[in-house]
Amino acid sequence: MAYSLNDIGLVDRVRNLPGSSYIMALDSGTTSVRAIIVDEYDCIVAQASKPIHTMYPQSGWVEQDPMEILASQIAVMAEVQFKSGIHSDRIAAIGISNQRETCIVWDRDSGQPIYNAIGWQCRRTAPIVDELIAEGYEDMVREKTGLKLDPYFSGTKIKWILDNVSGAREAAEAGELMFGTVDTWLIYNLTGGLVYATDMTNASRTMLYNINTLEWDDELLEMLDIPRSMLPEVRWSSDDFGFVSSEVMTHTPPIAGVAGDQQASFFGHCCFERGDTKNTYGTGCFMLMNTGDEIVRSDNGLISTIGIAEGGKVSYALEGSIFHAGSVIQWLRDKLGIISDARDTAAIARAAAADDECYLVPAFSGLGAPWWDPSARGIITGLTAASDRATLVRAACESMAYQSFDVLRSMEADAGMKLSELSVDGAASRNDFIMQFQADLLGIPVVQTEAVETTALGAAYLAGLAVGFWEDRSELAADHALGERFWPKGDPEDIAHRLSGWHDAVARSRTVIQ
Repeated sequence: MAYSLNDIGLVDRVRNLPGSSYIMALDSGTTSVRAIIVDEYDCIVAQASKPIHTMYPQSGWVEQDPMEILASQIAVMAEVQFKSGIHSDRIAAIGISNQRETCIVWDRDSGQPIYNAIGWQCRRTAPIVDELIAEGYEDMVREKTGLKLDPYFSGTKIKWILDNVSGAREAAEAGELMFGTVDTWLIYNLTGGLVYATDMTNASRTMLYNINTLEWDDELLEMLDIPRSMLPEVRWSSDDFGFVSSEVMTHTPPIAGVAGDQQASFFGHCCFERGDTKNTYGTGCFMLMNTGDEIVRSDNGLISTIGIAEGGKVSYALEGSIFHAGSVIQWLRDKLGIISDARDTAAIARAAAADDECYLVPAFSGLGAPWWDPSARGIITGLTAASDRATLVRAACESMAYQSFDVLRSMEADAGMKLSELSVDGAASRNDFIMQFQADLLGIPVVQTEAVETTALGAAYLAGLAVGFWEDRSELAADHALGERFWPKGDPEDIAHRLSGWHDAVARSRTVIQ
C-alpha cells in the first residue's frame, strides 16, 4: 500500500487481539440497516438486520428519522455480537457503507438533527435545480463534480433545509450546524462526537466536492449559499475514522473503512481494473464501471464519480443510477397487496402469458439514468382484459432489467468498450427470472457473486486493508467467489421487439400531463 496507518497503532492493535479476530461491517441502507462479521477468509460468519421506516410527507418527498437510523444501527451491532458470540474484544476494525446523497443536518452543540434526513430519492428540490440550470450552472457543476444538476444529490437538499427550517440559515452562518451524509452521522455519533469526517466516495455525491482537485469547492458552495463550516473533513476510504465510544461497545475498535454503498459494493466485487463493471439490484439499481485514473465525461446520461479511494490512489467510475428497482416489488406487496413475499415473484412472473406485452415504468419519483427526468411519472402500458396478477409481477420484474439495459448501453458508448459479462449483487440478483431476462436483453453472461451482502463485504475489505487484516487487493481478488452464471438464451428478434415496446412506454411516462 502507498501509506500506512500503523503510525496510530492500528496494525499493532490487531496483532495483539486475543484469539481469532474479525471485521465488523455496518451497512446503513435505505430500507434496513445491517451489521455483519467477516473472518479472515472473507466469509460472513454472522449478520443481523433491522428495517427502518421511510416517510412521504408530500408527493415526491422522501424522509427518514436520523435518530431511528442511529438507534437501529447500534441495535444490530449489539445483536450480531450476541448471536455470534464474537464480542468487541475480537473485532479488529469496523467498516461502514451507507445510502448515499441522503442529507442530515444537526446542531453542533446538542447533536440533535434540526430536520428529518432528506432521502436520496426526494425530488423536493427540483425548483432549485431548475433555477440553477436557468442561471447557467450546469456545465460548471458537471466539470467540477462529474454530476448532473439534479435533486438526487445532497447539495440542493442542504440549501432547502437552510432556506426552509426556521433559524437554520442564521445558525449555519454562525457555525452552529453540521451536515453529513449517513456515514458522517454514524461516525460522529459512534465516536461520541470526536470525529467529524466522511470519505471521498461520499463527498463526491454531494455536488459540493471537486473530483479533479479532491477538495470541497468554494464556487460550488457559493452557488448553493452553503457555509464551508458545515462540511466534514474528507478522508480516504481506508483511513482512521476514530474509535467507537465505550458507551457503544465495551472494547473500542477503530472505524477504519468508509464508502458509499455502491462504491463499497464496487470494492466488494473486486472491480479493481479498468472496465470492471457491477450492477446492484437493491431499492434502486446502480451500475458502476471502473475507468481507472481517467474521468470519463458522459454524453449519454451517466455521471462521473469517484469509484475507489484506497491505498493513496483514486480510481474513477462511470455510474448509472436507477431510482426504483426492488422498491417496485415492495410497491406490489405493500401498496397493491398482490404479492405477500418478494421471493415468490420469479415463479409468479413465469406464470404470465408468454405473449404478454405489458410494461411498467416505475418513475415514482422521476427517472434517473440515462434519462434524468424529474417530471416523469410511473406508467403501465399494454394492459388487456386478459391481464392478471402475473402480468403485473412480470412487468415489474422486467422493469429492472430494461432500465439496467439502457444504462449499460450508455456506459459502453461513453467508455468506448463492449462488456463481456456483468457482475451482479443485491437481493433481486437472486431472482432467477430477472437475471435470465437481463442476460437475454444484454446478450452477455450475468454473473452472481456468491455473497449476497457484497456492499457490507466491501466496507469490511476497506477496513481490513487499513489495519493489515488483509495484505492487499490481490489477496481479496484471489478469494473472491462467484455464484451462478446466466447465459443469454433470448431470440434476438423478440428481444428487439420487447425493447421497442419498453422505450415507447418510457417515452409515454415522460409526457404524462402533470
